[in-house]
Order: sequence, then structure tokens, then C-alpha cells
Amino acid sequence: MLARKLRAAAAAGAANPSWDLANAVYQGSPINYFSVAGQEIISTGVFFKPDGLKMYVIGNSGDDVNEYNLSTAWDVTTASYLQNFSVAAQEITPTGVFFKPDGLKMYVIGSSGDDVNEYNLSTAWDISTASYSQNFSVAGQEITPQDVFFKPDGLKMYVIGNSGDDVNEYNLSTAWDISTASYSQLFAVKDRETSPTGVFFKPDGLKMYVIGSSGDDVNEYNLSTAWDISTASYSQNFSVAGQETSPSGVFFKPDGLKMYVIGSGRNTVFPYDLSTAWDISTASFTYPTTEYFYIGTQDANPTGLFFKPDGLKMYVIGTIGDDVNEYDLSTAWDVSTASYSQNFYIGTQEANPTDLFFKPDGLKMYVIGSTSDNVNEYNLSTAWDVSTASYSQNFSVAAEETFPNGVFFKPDGLKMYVIGFSGDNVNEYDLSTAWDVSTASYSQNFSVAAQEGTALGVFFKPDGLKMYVIGSLGDDVNEYNLSTAWDVSTAVYSQNFSVAAQEGTPGALFFKPDGLKMYIVGSSTDAIWSYDFV
Repeated sequence: MLARKLRAAAAAGAANPSWDLANAVYQGSPINYFSVAGQEIISTGVFFKPDGLKMYVIGNSGDDVNEYNLSTAWDVTTASYLQNFSVAAQEITPTGVFFKPDGLKMYVIGSSGDDVNEYNLSTAWDISTASYSQNFSVAGQEITPQDVFFKPDGLKMYVIGNSGDDVNEYNLSTAWDISTASYSQLFAVKDRETSPTGVFFKPDGLKMYVIGSSGDDVNEYNLSTAWDISTASYSQNFSVAGQETSPSGVFFKPDGLKMYVIGSGRNTVFPYDLSTAWDISTASFTYPTTEYFYIGTQDANPTGLFFKPDGLKMYVIGTIGDDVNEYDLSTAWDVSTASYSQNFYIGTQEANPTDLFFKPDGLKMYVIGSTSDNVNEYNLSTAWDVSTASYSQNFSVAAEETFPNGVFFKPDGLKMYVIGFSGDNVNEYDLSTAWDVSTASYSQNFSVAAQEGTALGVFFKPDGLKMYVIGSLGDDVNEYNLSTAWDVSTAVYSQNFSVAAQEGTPGALFFKPDGLKMYIVGSSTDAIWSYDFV
């Protein structure tokens, strides 16, 4: 594909690949996770076929089970969506899914019906052949059930929920027939997790794992008698907060050397390697090492991104900390070399900041947000040092946009551009005094709704002849040509570039001044991703 792109560029007489999205490519290390946001935005559970070649995800935005094929067993990066099966007729808030080992039965639990629903599959592991059979109410024990698990022989069933914060054990007199289930006993997990969302057992029944969204961790328990939860004792835990802050499901590979976590925060399946089977203290998650930088430790919902012109400083803004985070890069424009330096709190002016911009000399900073619908201007006594920032004034854009998400200035400071998703427009303003937002006046706008229905960020080529818009509906960067520099009314859509493989909720973008690198940030991965133009 890369060779074809290069030949096409040469044939078109392209002098260099900069600023042309057709030439953008992500060249970092393989991505070690899989987003399901295209199918489900409130993911609640995950399950794998015993050979690792199929994965199933359930959630309550679609009220369905989504089936994926994995070309390499147990490697979620090789997953591809196949089909789904609606369970809405039985459960409108599904929270967990489980399959019989031969793939001929599927079980779905949820908090709307407070029951376990059983389905028969005429073709093993093919959810399109599923048909509803019967249900079993667990309301007597749990009114907010979150997950279900069965003993491998089908003679025991376990239900976890967050009204009782416990695991409930049931005996089945006929294997896999939930109509024969009877309640046996419970085991409380509230001392470790007050909002349990998932449960999993080691195949021999001597270990139990509970995940939840209050601790954002997996808790491991030892059972002195296999499958008897009354003999469970807490052992240790493993935090997944660096990857998912609303975990809802956990699953282990049969040999215990891989663990998978899914949640509704990022709607992503994260795999972990365990160096010692079934021992979560040995679990580790590997992020890409190049063309990537994780910023979730500073802000788990990043919304804006900016670089110093020499590429040695990077700034990220987000809605969790309501602050501007400053990073130093030891190698210019290489985000993998970034290190956190300091932050500056802007919550007094804006409680939901969505983007930021700096004057080219680093002595002014601008922050926009959707609470006040203002562009806030700050003075920096020391260039590019956010600790020296002080609030100056603001300018309201509410008349044009009630959910502003991005701000950009022309290099001379005489024009300002604001984008947002209430209007899905790029709004252009003239400043009678350069860089003074109090002198701004609205000029005109340009709709990007035909390409992006949730517009979140905007960027211009330094000569004003190209404009780029990013958003979370298409998960792509859209490129526009302007026949008159900096005049948005002359913009014409050209092409787009998908970033969905890296980020399922992109929120902002930035280009290196020579146009040979593009950077995006988003809240699915809480990371900066770098792309090269080749």
C-alpha cells in the first residue's frame, strides 16, 4: 500500500508528501489492544472461544452480543468484527455473557430483568444461529446482577452484582439447564470492591477473580475447596486504572498466561501478559514504544494538544484535571521521549476545557471550553512556562457555538477560528488588535457537518491554504483546500485519514510546522499518537 501511495504521489508531480493526508501513515509499534467502540459504546462483558479464535463483547448501548474473529489466536490486535445478536427482547441492560464450552449454549445476564437468559445455538459459536430458550431469576439474591460464570461441567453457576457486592453460588441438578438451578450460598467482596462488575474462575476452581469499578482493579482469591466460594480468601489485586477506569469484565486464557479486561470507559479490550500463570501480581500491559506517549496519569480525558515551535515542549489540556499539562521532549517532535514537567490550573475560568493555543513567542496562552463558551487569554511572564501564566481576559463565542471544542489562531494573531459540535462549523473571527481576544468580532463560518457530525478540533497549514478537522463520529482527520488563504468560506473538502486503529475517540490534532508529522490525542487511549508523511 505504501509503495502505491508513493508511486501515485510521484505521478501527480508531488514535490514532497507534507500536508497531504494521503501520505500519512502510523509507523509505531503494534497496538496492543482492540477497540470495540464501532459496535458498542457501553461495553459490559467479554468472552473468548476456548481456542482463542473468536471473541464476544456484550454491552447495553446496543443490547447485543458482538462476535469477532481473531486471525491469530488470543491476539486481540488481529480481531475483526463479524456480526451481532440482539438480546433486547429478553434484556435491555445486558451486563455479562458466557458460553458453554462446546459453543452450543449462550447465557446473558442483565440488570433490567435481574435474570440469566439461556440461548441455544444450532451452529456452535455462531451467534446468528442463537434462539432464546429460557431464563432464571436471580432477583432473590441480587437486583443489580453484573456477570455470570459457570463451572466447566455446568453443574454450578455464579452470579456477581453490586447491590449485594457479593458472588452468589447456585447448583444445577441438570448440567447447563438453568431451570434446574437452586441457590446455595454467597461470598461478600465488599471489603475489596464496592462496585463489582465481573467474575472469573481458574479452570480447577481454586482461584476466583473479581473486577470492579470502585477500585479499578482485579482482585484474586484462593479457594481451599474447589468451586466452594465459602472457602475463598483474599490474596492480592492488580490495578487496571492505567488502561480502564470503568472496568466491567475480566477473562483469562485457559493456561492463565493472558488476562483480558474490558470496560465502558474506553470500550476497548486490553490484554495483559502474566509471567506466572494465574498470578496477577505478574501481569503487565505493554504500550507501543514509538510514535506514542501515554498522558492518562495527568488527565484521563485529554481534549487539546499543542507543541512549542521547536518541538521540545508539548502541552495537553483535559477535563479531568481542568489544567494545562506541560511536557519536555528530549528529542524534538518525538513524543516517545516526552516527560511530564508541570501543570497550570484553569478551572477557575473554565470547568470543562476542550482546547488550547499559544502565541508563537510563548508569551500568551488561550484556553477554550464548553462550560463558559469563552476563549480565555493568559499572559506568561516566562515564555512557554505555564507556571508563570496569569489570567487576563476572555471572549464569548456562545452566539456562534454553545459547545466549543477547538481554537486556532492565524500566525499574525489577526484571525481566530473556533470549532464545536453544536453547530459542526468552523467559525472565523477578526481581531483588530493582534492576539487581543477582546477585539475579536465574528466574521463567517464553514460547515463541516457533511464530513464530521461531532467536530472536536481544527488546524490550519501555516500558509492558510489547507484546513484540517478531527472528530469522534468518523474517527478521522478531514482535509480541506482553501482557494483564498485563511478565508473559510473558500474551503472545499479534499480527503480524509482514519485514526480509528489508534484512537476511538479523537479529540484534537496538531502538525509539525513542515507538515511531515501529525499528532492526535483522544480519550479512548489517553495518548498522543504520531503519524509520518511519507
